[in-house]
Amino acid sequence: MSEHAPIAVDSDRLFPIEPRARDLARSLHAQVVDSPIISPHGHTDPAWFAENAHFSDPLSLLVLPDHYLLRMLYSRGVDLQSVGLVAKGAAPAVTPREGWRCFAKHYYLFQGTPSRLWLDSTFQQVFGLDYALNESTADQYFDHISSLLAQSSFKPRALLDRFNIQFIATTEHALDSLHHHEQLTSEGLSGRITTTFRPDDVLDPHAAGFSDNVEQLGVLTGEGVATYNDYLQALRRRRSDFKALGATASDHGPVSPVTTQLTAQVASQLFDKCRKGTASEAEKAQFRGHMLIEMAFMSLDDGLVMQIHPGALRNHNRGFYEAYGADKGGDIPQRVDYCHALQPLLNAVGNEPGLELIMFTLDESTYARELAPLAGHYPALRLGPPWWFHDSPEGMLRFRRSTTETAGFYNTAGFNDDTRAFFSIPARHDMARRIDARFLAEWVLEGRITEPEAQSLIHLLTTELATEAYRLNKPAHSHLARAVG
Repeated sequence: MSEHAPIAVDSDRLFPIEPRARDLARSLHAQVVDSPIISPHGHTDPAWFAENAHFSDPLSLLVLPDHYLLRMLYSRGVDLQSVGLVAKGAAPAVTPREGWRCFAKHYYLFQGTPSRLWLDSTFQQVFGLDYALNESTADQYFDHISSLLAQSSFKPRALLDRFNIQFIATTEHALDSLHHHEQLTSEGLSGRITTTFRPDDVLDPHAAGFSDNVEQLGVLTGEGVATYNDYLQALRRRRSDFKALGATASDHGPVSPVTTQLTAQVASQLFDKCRKGTASEAEKAQFRGHMLIEMAFMSLDDGLVMQIHPGALRNHNRGFYEAYGADKGGDIPQRVDYCHALQPLLNAVGNEPGLELIMFTLDESTYARELAPLAGHYPALRLGPPWWFHDSPEGMLRFRRSTTETAGFYNTAGFNDDTRAFFSIPARHDMARRIDARFLAEWVLEGRITEPEAQSLIHLLTTELATEAYRLNKPAHSHLARAVG
């Protein structure tokens, strides 16, 4: 590759090959290319927005928070310390510039991946680079991006405006400090930048230090947690703390979506056993499944949208986890049975139109067989967008093709980026808009929908479903309101 090979960002990327479909997809995409970004579920750092400080360097901003990048590098034998990741108990092995050079040297590994599409789009459209990243251009990239990051226009709050992010949610655990969100609330920004309640640390007895976590929950909320009823009250209080800071949703990441409805007496007995460390693995799973139902009932009371993200076998590579910790690329999808697992939950609350329950999956085999039929029946249930390993052009197409005939469009929850990589958010949303434009264009030409319907649906899929599903209550000239009103 020459030193200044052009960056490969095609203006018609991801559109259909057939000329009529491509023209229509291009036209549909043009209607939403400048639409505001609604990012109702993600993992950006609230400190960025509260402190509004300059980002330090390209490596720590673009590479180290992105587990997609780390896992690919590791899979090809790259020592992650050479790209700047710090192992537990170790000192940094390289400077940010040296780590960036290592990343650039191996950037070719991402050919054909969504990471390459996101990054190339970011390099070109955010940083104004028109030549490709490789070993020869690494220093030029590093210097150019660093110079821009030093400008006020590249500080986090300015980028919210530049990226046209109308709403963004971070994710905090039940025991996390919320002081950054308290600051944002005090500045009147909680309607734009908010938190999401992630209580796995105090709901799942398999979590490290579960009993201590529950005790800390009691201290944090000022509620006793000696009994099961006290514990439920502490959870309600913590949910209200998050709501007071603008939260509209909770998020749950159990390894399995199995739900179990227990009597109050049995739940109380299991709670005591889990606190004492005497519960069996089966009893722990029972209690976790019961608490998902309890969370759904609390959502009916307080209005928080309930998201469930199951199916990831976390930290599959134990040695890797022990060296680098969680969320660095060592998680693997696994098979999930939703039909039986969710039956207790849906029988308890699935018929409640006042509940918003958004279900995600990493097991694509369940789309047509289980999730689309479930969402196509239960009023409370919506399908979350393709997530994690399937947040990709082919993954998005498989999702639409597998679910739409049974669940339709209106039983889905729009798109969310679910990312820590702040600068990739515009590229991720643009990818979703392009794939939806492609899908709708092909359906128009197949006679499944009309062109006016496609023009309405592209707006629905881009912003309106997410706004409705996450109860954001934004003022809108809503195609959704016209469609159902």
